[in-house]
Amino acid sequence: MTVTLRPFRDDDADAVAEACGDPAIARFLPFLPQPYTRDDALAFFRHRPDDLAVVDPGTDRVLGSIGSTLRREGVAEVGYWVAPWARRQGVASAALNQFATRLFEQGLERLYLTTALTNGASQRVAVAGGFIREGIARGSTRSRDGGRQDMVVWARLPGDPPGPSARALPDLPGGSLTDGVVTLRPILEEDGPSTYQMRSLPDVSGRSVVGTPMDPAVVTRQCAESVSKWLAGQRAEMTIRSAADGTYLGEIMLYYAEPFLREAMLGYSLTPQARGNGYASRAARLVTDWGFEIGMSRMIAGTAPDNIASQRVLEAAGYHREGLQRSRLPGPDGTRIDNVQFAKLRPAAT
Repeated sequence: MTVTLRPFRDDDADAVAEACGDPAIARFLPFLPQPYTRDDALAFFRHRPDDLAVVDPGTDRVLGSIGSTLRREGVAEVGYWVAPWARRQGVASAALNQFATRLFEQGLERLYLTTALTNGASQRVAVAGGFIREGIARGSTRSRDGGRQDMVVWARLPGDPPGPSARALPDLPGGSLTDGVVTLRPILEEDGPSTYQMRSLPDVSGRSVVGTPMDPAVVTRQCAESVSKWLAGQRAEMTIRSAADGTYLGEIMLYYAEPFLREAMLGYSLTPQARGNGYASRAARLVTDWGFEIGMSRMIAGTAPDNIASQRVLEAAGYHREGLQRSRLPGPDGTRIDNVQFAKLRPAAT
């Protein structure tokens, strides 16, 4: 995507007002007034004269906005938004690359930006722009409801290579994995209700190492934050669905706990209605094969000694039992549970 950066003009005010009235922009830029009017846009042009319009070079239509704030000598914070009619076209990535190059040419030594944990689209822009994830700034920004929210900090230095920045866990090829019977796709915010309903079942939460919050809103937020964990290379969380009709069957996760060893761990759960059909084994095989394709050398998984059904899932997916790890898992009321560890090795090259 090619874009042009230019100063805002008064005749851009209607387009900016329309864009900034969008619920997504209002959600992630809580300082914007709502409803957002033409007068608010004109005031923005006067208050932020150095911010630039991102426009279509052919039509001059406003597609978004990008600007920076000097925080200290040589260091600036970048901010941007994209209008609803211009999203998923590479507009923000193109603007960020162009803008960063311009600022570095002016002598800046560090650019950084912050994104909400739930704002996966903005985090993808940062990755595409060559920005590197540095960590979480806890409670650093107010949300629209007046509370505090954590923000992901991304930065780029003049000597960093152009984007996209390196990722330990790439996206799924084509956005999903399927064997024709089950389809796996990344967990999204809208998967929250189904995920909460399944995770809160006693026979699911009782087997979970981390437990399930008893608040569906928290689980929905966790689903929304899943893309952040994926981009950070921490874990890839996916729903398991029927390839025929998209019915929610459960979830499966790849935890990249040992990057240096090229070892990842599987975890999975199914709804009661989906059990006994081989769906978990199919999902495990799909994720395991994908893990090997992206460079894993060893995939592991574990179950409680009495969880025979899960052990059969792993055996059907080609995993082999390695042994018993005593008191490895947390149990109820402060107890510890033994773990039966399974592993599958990357096939030798032929």
